[in-house]
Amino acid sequence: MNGLQTFPSVNSLWQATSHYDGDYPALTEDKQVDVIIIGGGYTGLSAAHHLASKGLQPLILDAHPIGWGGSGRNGGVITAKYRMTFPDMASQFDLQTARHMHRIAHQAVDHVAELIDDYGLERACFRRSGNLKCVHNEHVMAQVRNEVEWLRRELGDRTLSLLSKEQVAEETGSPAFVGGMLATDVGTLHPLNYSRGLAAGLTQRWGTMIHCHSSVADIRADSHQVSVTTSGGQRVTAAQLIMATNAYSSLTPATRFVRKRLIPFRSSMIATEPLSAGQSASLLREERSYVETRRMMRWFRKAEGRLLFGGRGAFGKHDSQPAFDALYRAMVELFPSLAGINIDYQWSGHVAMTLDALPHVGRIAPRICVAGGYNGAGVAQSSYLGTLAAQFAAGESPEVALLDIHRLRAVPLYPLREAGIRLMAGWYQFLDAIGR
Repeated sequence: MNGLQTFPSVNSLWQATSHYDGDYPALTEDKQVDVIIIGGGYTGLSAAHHLASKGLQPLILDAHPIGWGGSGRNGGVITAKYRMTFPDMASQFDLQTARHMHRIAHQAVDHVAELIDDYGLERACFRRSGNLKCVHNEHVMAQVRNEVEWLRRELGDRTLSLLSKEQVAEETGSPAFVGGMLATDVGTLHPLNYSRGLAAGLTQRWGTMIHCHSSVADIRADSHQVSVTTSGGQRVTAAQLIMATNAYSSLTPATRFVRKRLIPFRSSMIATEPLSAGQSASLLREERSYVETRRMMRWFRKAEGRLLFGGRGAFGKHDSQPAFDALYRAMVELFPSLAGINIDYQWSGHVAMTLDALPHVGRIAPRICVAGGYNGAGVAQSSYLGTLAAQFAAGESPEVALLDIHRLRAVPLYPLREAGIRLMAGWYQFLDAIGR
């Protein structure tokens, strides 16, 4: 195991404004269920919902309270995309595959909306407010323009439109961009209220199925069953098991299959003190989610009357004050009116990157299924892939196209991945600096 397990408590806006308690009692006795789920994030919770709805008995085991990992640390941005673009999918594979993946991406967004509606999660604050991709130079704007035209022509996507430099400046309050791409069928939510609300809804509807402080120390499978032993010595047996640990798979050696195939990349976030009426009226007027097109992606949105600003590029196993300071400088560069504003919350978490820029789901052994690798688009994708993982565990064979788990390759020279991430990030920062 590595330092991921030593994360301190999270000084996040989401933690401070959470409506639900995410702590569930540890497992204290041996159990037999239908499906064991390791990980109580969006993937595991969605899988549990699908299985329970089919009359099966799932059991979620998590080392920490619900929302401690990625499902409580992210920016609450819901998108219908992957790190690999749809034109690239058509070029590398074929148009039919791109269409299928496009359909899955939008089904994932709809799935989040359906879960929130099903469990009455008003506190999740889900809004289909849209996402605006803010373009930082003319070279990239030409690429974005071509992508929008391709998506309309080849995939019939009518949810996208191009915005001019003036339109982006008027909406965001920043003159830093040359234009933008607006996606209307996506949105934002309160990520921790979504995960903890879903956990509370599952428990209320189906009974006890979640145990926190119950790290899985060992997995054993044979032709008859699969069993796990927790750190407390309890044994759980089942017909199937789902690994849903994603970027936090290093918390236990039991999920080494996932850990060896993902590259954890730290994402950091800051949240300002409450904005004044004037600041709120002039910045991010439509209250969508916003993202830059730089390689070292930065994103921003408003929530709880504050401005949130996030980005990638921090390293190591713990929060990084230099990374938070860099985010503050970048925020003020885009929004000079925020110079001197106080930061009330700052936190970070891990994004799970894959070598092929796609998430994956499926069966890796007769009794073990896996879902993970969301590449920074995990709120919708993880929720939907949890359902797909549950379908595999229930004996179904959903068509998942490029998401097939057997496409998920191990990371070469895995012990050197951190050094490789630093080199890659440094190169990306250089390209951003020279406008490439």
